[in-house]
Amino acid sequence: MKTVTFKNRTWDMVADLRFPRDFDEKKTYPAIVCGHPISSCKEQTSGAIYGEKLAEQGFITLAFDASTQGASGGEPRFSEDPATRVEDYRCAVDYLVTLPYVDENRIGVLGICGGGGYAVNAAMTERRFKAVGTVVAANYGRLMREGDMTPDAALKTLDAIAQQRTAEARGAEPMLTTYIPNSQQEREQAGLSNVDIVEAVDYYKTPRGQQPGSPNKLRFSSLAPAVGWDAFFLAEHLLTQPLHIVIGGGEPGAFGSYRDGFELFSRARSSQKTLQVVDGATHYDLYDKPEPTSQALAQLVPFFRKHLNM
Repeated sequence: MKTVTFKNRTWDMVADLRFPRDFDEKKTYPAIVCGHPISSCKEQTSGAIYGEKLAEQGFITLAFDASTQGASGGEPRFSEDPATRVEDYRCAVDYLVTLPYVDENRIGVLGICGGGGYAVNAAMTERRFKAVGTVVAANYGRLMREGDMTPDAALKTLDAIAQQRTAEARGAEPMLTTYIPNSQQEREQAGLSNVDIVEAVDYYKTPRGQQPGSPNKLRFSSLAPAVGWDAFFLAEHLLTQPLHIVIGGGEPGAFGSYRDGFELFSRARSSQKTLQVVDGATHYDLYDKPEPTSQALAQLVPFFRKHLNM
């Protein structure tokens, strides 16, 4: 593995490039871009789990930090802007096609959680992706619109964002909020008990998955575009690549990856598409737990081998 950089617009993106065993730079290989979840970084599930395991199976993998997050550049910091996140994937392909040992006609993409939604959206207009895989893909726009599930939640969120942007335009400090509670105690005090929230705190805020590149910071004023965004918009028309979707069959959580998986499967125009349900697995089990991730990879690996002509 080596750490590399490539450009998105004017700033540097930072990524981990992994190689197959017995790598020979005189040969060409299929490559897979690995996109991390919302709030995550390349050192977590996208790179350390899926990127690593796919490299062991003979693929070159590229796991990057999203713009404005982790080690990547971009301003304003800690933004969650769908258009920029989708462009990250295109720029990752731009980098891969400059490498003489990457076959430009055998590039795939794998996204986890919100990164799965971004990967799907990117693949609709990035035809250099020849195969698309997702693990517990979530539609971040839907999550933003549903909010706390109260009537007009989206409009309330947009009103709050508008007020914050006005304050910042007049000189106020940026409002940095969090994606999840910073501890189980904080979660309990907030009265949050959904399985996805409980397990998110366990993954991101304990030694299990905690990483410096994932500080749980979110610039609130950046969120308006996400409220009006749909990760699966036009999938019926533009998503034609072979598609493999992995979801957990355990308790469905608030992030909605279970229902999003079925929605994506039904909406995708892809003539070759499969939906894998990992029995008993929750959303976060499929981030790093050995048995569920092994089951996911048991189908992802042959899927990519078939459709990337390996």
